[in-house]
Amino acid sequence: MPVIETKKLSDKVGVEVLDADADRLINDPDIPAACMDALEHNGVLLFRELHLTDAEQVAFCRRLGDLVLFPKYEVPEVMVISFEPDNPNRRYFESNDYWHLDGFLDPIPARASIMSAHITAEKGGETAFASTYAAYDALSDDEKDEFEKLRVVHSMASIQRRGHPNPTEEQEANWARVPTREHPLVWNHETGRKSLVIGANADRVVDMDLDAGRKLLLDLEERATAPDLVYKHTWSVGDLVIWDNCGLLHRACEFDRNKPRRMHRSTLVGHEPIK
Repeated sequence: MPVIETKKLSDKVGVEVLDADADRLINDPDIPAACMDALEHNGVLLFRELHLTDAEQVAFCRRLGDLVLFPKYEVPEVMVISFEPDNPNRRYFESNDYWHLDGFLDPIPARASIMSAHITAEKGGETAFASTYAAYDALSDDEKDEFEKLRVVHSMASIQRRGHPNPTEEQEANWARVPTREHPLVWNHETGRKSLVIGANADRVVDMDLDAGRKLLLDLEERATAPDLVYKHTWSVGDLVIWDNCGLLHRACEFDRNKPRRMHRSTLVGHEPIK
């Protein structure tokens, strides 16, 4: 397997891949393993200004694993993330502003996400990443022992409340229709690594006072996403970024939603449950 040349993007998260163009991503037989190994160790891979078409993005992503299908979109392996009026998932994208992992309500969350920039925001619209592996590693020994025993309920309502602190009865009813999911606070990965399962999607701690549990979850989120632990990517058209959904939180940074911003995202099917 060739060594891909990389450059660190921040102290804790991310590298830029310097020597892989579109042709190599699609045709080099050793690239998939090299990329997935680099992703495991760095959390985020950046390929600057590749300008992949949807077909090329899908061809590359299929080499990394099976893809989630989004049947509402023209290319079902590619979800278009935008606030254009005709986007079928437009109403869900507001919650992307808050720290989260994708597929938090699924029994097996997505393995990784791959996103390319087609139209960038005039101002803002960056995507920020924080390692939940690093968040676990930074805990004290006593905290590690304590948190191994805790389980957390994740819900659509929890992340939606961030953007709608005074919801209508209709909004609350819609959120309540989405089943919740219970996960351990500490994810013991098949690799032997451990991470925290936190973010805006984390609603409450099982068998803990509601306010105390939410205070703990918010404290852990704030500690994990302190500015010096975050890589914030400023997009250029054509950039492609891959991130490890099993060991990172991510969020979209503020921008004017009345102006164009269009990202094309593919998602790798998950390979291990949270346990």
